[in-house]
Amino acid sequence: MSSQDDRDDLQSTSRRNFSKGLATLPLIGMPGLSLAAKYPTAKVNTTKLAVTDTEVTVGQLHSATGTMAISETGSIQAERLAIEQINAAGGVLGRQIKIIQEDGASDWPTFAEKSKKLLVNDRVAAVFGCWTSASRKAVLPIFEKENGMLYYPTFYEGLEQSKNVIYTGQEATQQILWGLDWVMKEKGAKSFFLIGSDYIWPRTSNKIARKHIENFRHLKVVGEEYYPLGHTNFNSLINKIKIVKPDCIYAIVVGGSNVAFYKQMKAAGVTSKKQLLLTISVTEDELLGIGGENCDGFYACMKYFQSLDNSNNHKFVEAFKAKYGPKAVIGDVTQAAYLGPWLWKFAVEKAGSFDIDKIAKASPGIEFKGAPEGYVKIHPNHHLWSKARIGEIQSDGQFKVVAESPELIEPNPFPKGYQ
Repeated sequence: MSSQDDRDDLQSTSRRNFSKGLATLPLIGMPGLSLAAKYPTAKVNTTKLAVTDTEVTVGQLHSATGTMAISETGSIQAERLAIEQINAAGGVLGRQIKIIQEDGASDWPTFAEKSKKLLVNDRVAAVFGCWTSASRKAVLPIFEKENGMLYYPTFYEGLEQSKNVIYTGQEATQQILWGLDWVMKEKGAKSFFLIGSDYIWPRTSNKIARKHIENFRHLKVVGEEYYPLGHTNFNSLINKIKIVKPDCIYAIVVGGSNVAFYKQMKAAGVTSKKQLLLTISVTEDELLGIGGENCDGFYACMKYFQSLDNSNNHKFVEAFKAKYGPKAVIGDVTQAAYLGPWLWKFAVEKAGSFDIDKIAKASPGIEFKGAPEGYVKIHPNHHLWSKARIGEIQSDGQFKVVAESPELIEPNPFPKGYQ
């Protein structure tokens, strides 16, 4: 959404769909109308955040425009759904959540500028935002300087921990290492061609992947290539792949570039019938643009797929489609974005305060038993315990879950030997 009119229209649509979606919401209790009176503003807001007796203001900071919009639109939608559900359940400490949305526009300096606006000018109580690691790195110094709280939804490379961030996606040990071990063990892959978009997350992730492949599993990396965000011509890369014939392509192409990459792969005859491919960057959101028929049979390692068969997810998918239409899809980051407002609500209520320091202290141990992925819990390092899963891309743009870690994987953002 790029204008106030668009935001107003989305809120109007939300109200029209409210009665239909309410029956499917995973509500966690119904606080009494007098709850706000039990938590007077003077006591729950000692740092002059945008909190009144009736409202609390939060920020949304994602790319609604530019090459990353294909990936981040789902995060915007999921956060708004969660906030609508929380408001329907009585809000947070008896206060309704108000949203100020800013567009990072797929530009890292813009993310930094907008984050400062939200924290300094708008005094928001929390921000739900970012997608790429480049955008997160751009805003992190501002969140730490201004003491704001960011709920970051994307699977990422790890090697970071901050009091001012709750990481609701996975870090490397929960996704990269587990996924590579699966493809080695179950598919017999011994040689890998690493591909990524040219910024911090793909490069750092592939650095971790290379160390795992070569140093820890004593196998081979036979190629490694990077391309700018928005890149659309992958023919020379595809020719290199055909020449070296890796057992597995490990793909971390991001955003709109995925559309060109997978369509050109298919046109060149590089399909799952001939080539094994594992990605950690293609979700149901990207498949809307790519088309499942252009990459069916390839694999992705995520913690969430829309096709997960559990009661929490059934309710979530039903509510999401009731709000955004029957053709709406939900990817891993979309689901992780949905967790953010709920985890913030639980932390605020545990702390009995909107103050950032108190929320940060209260966050470890917070559980969300209604999470669509099944269950999550915040670790003291501000990452989430979660499972890893392998999904096989289907021609209809969904995934068939073919493997799952037997237990929740403890987050370890600083794995020994991979830095």
